[in-house]
Amino acid sequence: MSLAPKLAFRNLFHDRLRLIATVIGIVFSIVLVTVQMGLYVSFERMVTVMIDHADADLWIVPRGTKCFEDPSLLDERERFRALSVAGVASAAPLVIGFAQWRTPSGGNTPIFMIGSDPRGAGLEPWNVVEGRADALAIPGAVAIDRSYFDRLETTRVGEYAEIGDQRVQVLAITNGIRSFTTTPYVFSSIERARAYTGTAANKASYFLVRVTPGANVMQVRDSLRARLPDTEVLTTAEFRERSANFWMFGTGAGFALFAGAMLGLIVGTVIVAQTLYSSTKDHLNEFATLRAIGSSGGYIHKVIIFQALLSALIGFCLASVIGWIVVLATADTALPVVITPLMTAALLVLTVLMCVVSAVAAIMKVTRIDPAMVFTR
Repeated sequence: MSLAPKLAFRNLFHDRLRLIATVIGIVFSIVLVTVQMGLYVSFERMVTVMIDHADADLWIVPRGTKCFEDPSLLDERERFRALSVAGVASAAPLVIGFAQWRTPSGGNTPIFMIGSDPRGAGLEPWNVVEGRADALAIPGAVAIDRSYFDRLETTRVGEYAEIGDQRVQVLAITNGIRSFTTTPYVFSSIERARAYTGTAANKASYFLVRVTPGANVMQVRDSLRARLPDTEVLTTAEFRERSANFWMFGTGAGFALFAGAMLGLIVGTVIVAQTLYSSTKDHLNEFATLRAIGSSGGYIHKVIIFQALLSALIGFCLASVIGWIVVLATADTALPVVITPLMTAALLVLTVLMCVVSAVAAIMKVTRIDPAMVFTR
């Protein structure tokens, strides 16, 4: 180890109480930013999870649709018009809507129905851990997520319940398909979903379009828009962006999470800057000695930067451990914290930048040191 890092290490660990205060400030800041950004990413994924898993190149949606959970109806005639457009291979109907689930104990809880043709393209349940997705073709069959066992009073395949006044049987159980609104998603065949939600047989919420192999998706989209002027035709990316923007910014939820992350960053930076400045101020005589024996200002600045980097490394490691504990603790909650590898790398860079920026105030103080002060002690 060269002299500058060694000096920074010893200077940092000389006052361990001050080091603990610095590390706590960094950990507090990074954990807060991690949790807030993890909730932001989780929320963004949850509001678009159905769009991301749908088997569609294009979405035909009612005009003015803001997001996936904004149920309106299209006429079946729009589907046949879409099928007449060159480049369209299929246009699968999808029915969504709210219904009431009657539990075995006699209680009621609202659910969000998703119905599609289990034998064709559409939106089938995924991450099936018990039963089979194709069992939804059986009359009265439904699929639920295990995270809603308590709400629905159902714990295994084969149990019965009621939706409205109609008896249903759970024949598939998924893992991880959660609604950000906490209303349980329930999958069924499109015919049963129409019956449960009171949708007419010639109506659907969306039409999921698959283009023929080799066809240009954007050209097919433009042709569909010309053929179906009373609807909107969106690519999966466009519908995803619209839904995310509505929930993240139209409702203010995304801004609140982002503001919380920025608050954590500002508070952490202030704490670290104050601690590093105080630590440097307490060692002004030592830095003055270095100046008196001929050390350059750049060398002293290097020592302070190394102190900041060591603080950042220690704080980031501890914050990462706490962050992953939070991820595991919230894995089965309504809004789990999500940490991606890219986010981890970004937080490392953020931690280093925060500590280096915090060291600037200390460097400015050292720059004004008079080497002669060492002889006044």
